[in-house]
Amino acid sequence: MSENARGARPLIGVSTYLEPEVSWGVWRLPAALLPAGYPRLVQAAGGITAMVPPDDPGCAAAVVARLDGVVVAGGPDVEPARYGARPEERTGPPARERDAWELALIEAALASGTPLLGICRGMQLLNVALGGTLVQHLDGHREQVGVFGTHTVKPVPGTLYESIVPDASTDVPTYHHQSVDRVGRNLVVSAYAEDGTAEALELPAPAWALGVQWHPEMGEDTRVMAALVRAAS
Repeated sequence: MSENARGARPLIGVSTYLEPEVSWGVWRLPAALLPAGYPRLVQAAGGITAMVPPDDPGCAAAVVARLDGVVVAGGPDVEPARYGARPEERTGPPARERDAWELALIEAALASGTPLLGICRGMQLLNVALGGTLVQHLDGHREQVGVFGTHTVKPVPGTLYESIVPDASTDVPTYHHQSVDRVGRNLVVSAYAEDGTAEALELPAPAWALGVQWHPEMGEDTRVMAALVRAAS
């Protein structure tokens, strides 16, 4: 964790998309981008956002050393080769540069004890980084392409997540077609959906590493991000 002046707002690095072509105004160019919901959520939770686009994985530790907390954002499917599987028909195209970079960020955050939050894809990558696997497509998946839905999650008693969101159940904004299969080393499932899907993963204390399968940046509840910001302080 970087050294902060007393009372300074923590600097939270958020990983970004890397798109081959994006248009705005008269421009059509490659772009590293981040949906505005992420910085808005960090700001609402009391932090400052730094966008962290894909880079040489070898410099991840140096990047994390300058941050107080790390968020691995949502995005495309993790390449199945990362967890020893072949791609299935409904698995999206690989984002190899982003996979390599974000896995390196996760490893650097865990090694340094920097507070880490994985959101959707970020939770799945946390699981893969620790040797877990993914379900490549949830049968009976009801969500429409490009449309966020809502479902209920329930915390597991005694977990970090339950200490952050102690409600018996919470409705969360969600958009995913994959889920955790085999849970990675030392990870604990700390919330479930009503159908039994793992909705949050965490490492036991003293680590502060939490993944949520939903998208808090698409809702009004700031508690998860606020907990990261407090840990980063």
